[in-house]
Amino acid sequence: MQVTVAKPRGFCAGVERAIRAVELALERHGAPVYVRKEIVHNLHVVQRLRERGAVFVEELDEVPERAVVVLSAHGSPPEVYAEAERRGLRLIDATCPLVHKVHAEVRRYVKRGYRIVLIGHAGHDEVIGTMGQAPAVTVLVETLADVARLTLPADCPGVILTQTTLSQDDTAEIVAALRARFPHLRLPPSDDICYATQNRQNAVKDLAGRIDVLLVVGSQNSSNSRRLTEVARARGVRAQLIDGPDEIDPAWLAGATRVGVTSGASAPEDIVQGVLAYLRARGCEAVEEIQAPDEGVVFSLPRLAD
Repeated sequence: MQVTVAKPRGFCAGVERAIRAVELALERHGAPVYVRKEIVHNLHVVQRLRERGAVFVEELDEVPERAVVVLSAHGSPPEVYAEAERRGLRLIDATCPLVHKVHAEVRRYVKRGYRIVLIGHAGHDEVIGTMGQAPAVTVLVETLADVARLTLPADCPGVILTQTTLSQDDTAEIVAALRARFPHLRLPPSDDICYATQNRQNAVKDLAGRIDVLLVVGSQNSSNSRRLTEVARARGVRAQLIDGPDEIDPAWLAGATRVGVTSGASAPEDIVQGVLAYLRARGCEAVEEIQAPDEGVVFSLPRLAD
């Protein structure tokens, strides 16, 4: 068995920033520090922070007044900020800067009289936060069938925006269908797409021709991790999403001589190394890492609560 490891993989700058925000809050204020939603969509990250004293809640009504609370990397609707201020919570906003940028675009376009067509996944925390910026004039599109059913007033300008954790490949077909039906829609700014999502998908595409099986390290609720399996499967590669080596079914590797490994943007590198250790223990003869330049993206930390 030969194993090839994709690069880039794992933590993006927004994930690193959000995790560090919780860690610093715990160092400065001590436990408990409350976190609205999962800080990032990864089982291991959440559990490790929980063990250090982070308390994860669904909504702010579970947080005591004046407590320190961190908002997740995926972004939050405006009413969350209003409630935090009303209840005197000491807020740390760990929203990814790329998500904040889309929120600002929504507000800017709405002020100019535009309707928003948002491409994304219903129920995802980021989509909920983005739609919350202007719910009355925002419509969500997930599939080509949604495009076919969509009605928009012809006399009202509109713009297409996207969930940041989609890639240009994810959205191209839907954008084309929207433009065919509604030529007046403005195109999405290309820099709204998360660089990490696109780069990790490109790495899987590069890897696909060299492997029989792909193991994607990431949690089931991680949108970008699920997309990595879809990219591989679309190229004829058997792909499985796993939280760690204990979820590997040996049957997946039966007859495979070329195995690929990658990870989603919120998956810790030590879990990837655990998967490689599992493969070495079961006959892996060599591990090769694809060579690629570092992404070189760093986001400044959010302001910590007083």
